[in-house]
This record gives sequence, C-alpha cells and structure tokens, in this order.
Amino acid sequence: MPKLRRSGGSTLPPLLLFIFFSLSKQNVTTTAITGTKFNLHFKEAPQFYNSPSCSSINYSVNAVHVAMTLDIAYLRGSMAAILSVLQHSSCPENIVFHFVASSSAESTHLNLTITKSFPYLHFTIYPIQDVAAVAGLISTSIRSALDCPLNYARNYLADLLPQHLQKVVYLDSDLVLVDDIAELAATPLTGDSVLAAPEYCNANFTTYFTPTFWSNPSLSLTFANRNRRPCYFNTGVMVIDLERWRAGGYTTKIVEWMELQKRMRIYELGSLPPFLLVFAGNIAPVDHSWNQHGLGGDNFHGLCRDLHPGPVSLLHWSGKGKPWARLDANRPCPLDGLWSPYDLLQTPYTIES
Repeated sequence: MPKLRRSGGSTLPPLLLFIFFSLSKQNVTTTAITGTKFNLHFKEAPQFYNSPSCSSINYSVNAVHVAMTLDIAYLRGSMAAILSVLQHSSCPENIVFHFVASSSAESTHLNLTITKSFPYLHFTIYPIQDVAAVAGLISTSIRSALDCPLNYARNYLADLLPQHLQKVVYLDSDLVLVDDIAELAATPLTGDSVLAAPEYCNANFTTYFTPTFWSNPSLSLTFANRNRRPCYFNTGVMVIDLERWRAGGYTTKIVEWMELQKRMRIYELGSLPPFLLVFAGNIAPVDHSWNQHGLGGDNFHGLCRDLHPGPVSLLHWSGKGKPWARLDANRPCPLDGLWSPYDLLQTPYTIES
C-alpha cells in the first residue's frame, strides 16, 4: 500500500500516523452543538506551532486562504478536515478559513462550535444570501445528497468571499490532509487558467453527459477549442484564481449550463458537470497525490476502495460512503482508520487521559 507523505517529500507509515495523531489529541476540552435533530459534542483541538520560522500573518502576502462549506449534517467531517489542515501545515497560524453556510440562523450555531473547538482559528462564515434561487437551479441527480444547495456553493465563491481576495483553495468536507496545504496553494495557475485540480484522463469523459448532449451538434462541440484534451477532474479539491473568475464571469457561465439542464437533461451527476463544461481542458494540473478521491465508493453502494498507486497528500472520501457513518455503524472500510485520528467528536464512551 502506498505510504503517506509529509512535508518535504518524506514518508510516514500508517501505524506511526495512528500513534502520532492519538497522542496529539489528548487532554482536550469539549464543546457542543444542539438542536431538535442534532446533539454533537466536539473536543477542543490542540493549537499547533509547526515552524519557528513562521512570520506574523499578513492576509495579502503569506496567508493561505481555504474555502469550505459548513453545515450540521457534514460538520463532523468538516471538523476533521480543519484539524488535518492545521496539523500538517508548516505555518498553521497563517491559514485563514472561509466557510459558506446555507443560512444565517445555522451560522450562529456553527460559529460557536468552530470558535470553541478552534479558539485560535482565523475564520469567517458567509451565509448564502438566496438559498431558494440556488435551489431553483438544481436538477435532480443520481444521489439526493448531491442536490443540496450548499453542494453548489463553490459556484458562488467569487461573489461570496471578499472582493480583495485573489486566490483560494477549495476543499470538500469529507477529506483529510496529510501534507502541507501551502504546497497545494502555491500551485501555479499558468497561462489564463482560472483553476487548478488533479485531472484523470483515463476516466471515460463521455459518461459524464447524456446521449442527448452528445447527439446535439451544437452542444457536442463545447469542448472543441480547449487548450488540451478535456479530462475529468474532481471539484472537491481546487485552487481557484478568484480575480480571473470574476473577470471572466464564470459564475454566470456555470449558471447558464444549469439553466439549460432544467430544460433538457444533459447530465446526471449534480454540481460536477457544469464545472467540466466550463473548465475541462483549460485547467492547470495538480499532482494526483492531492486528491486520492473515491474512498467513499460509488454513488450507489459506497463500497470500500483502495488508494490509487503513488504518494498521498490528501485522502478524499468522495462517493456515498462517509468514514464517520461507517465507523458509527461498525462497518468501517480499512482506509476509514486513516480518518478516525482526526475525529473530534466527543462521545459518552471517550476516555480522556
């Protein structure tokens, strides 16, 4: 099995990862988020000082800006992702999180939870201003979880985040990093590329669109003039140039494809196809180690999967199966054990030392 890579290209066997992460998570306090359906208690994460050479944060010079969605349904995954980013960062003090939430009311609870579990964290929560408008653009897909308006928040980052923000790393909530996010954030966006992501050109690109799309002469020419061969990429890990996005009006371009999908069904898979339609063949490359995706299995059964060959900087449980759900059901996949050391959930059975 491939080994997990730390900053500087070194490797660390999984057994040592378990020992290290378990030790680093002891002696923590708890916070809770409650509601009519939810009663989640989270531990306070340790504060990391990973390099004596880190300079004071300058939001426009040395800060690494990270965007994620935040909701109660996926909060456990988000907390683990945040912890993993901080733990493996060379300068965790210089990371700024931008969280997108679906409502102002939910944002209050989420803000309290994040603050108590990460009291030192630089973050802001941005509620989606018109959830109904976003929901009205969404067509049903092959899995209902993909039809949540928050799943489309990445379409609107350039509008939601501060206008002076130039570049951001977007991360899904069902992943953990085992390498320094600053390396990912430093990915060069060459030429006129608006975003960077790992590409998977061995995937059958035609399957992401319906026969209706490919049989229409005007639609099938969508990818004819791209810089390179259009390939599948996963939108759960992206480096985005927000200035170029705004200048190019890319939110409008994505929305236009979603509006067409409402009139004629040209794809089946949630928020991914509009990104492919707009960007495939024109993105900057990122090493595959930065998105070992598909660990949640497919969109129907969520069966266990192995890692792809090669080094690992980020583990991504895209697909139906989520590690926290499988662990709670006592039906974990082997790789779910690599997620559990980052789990900040406080259970009644947790033994603190």
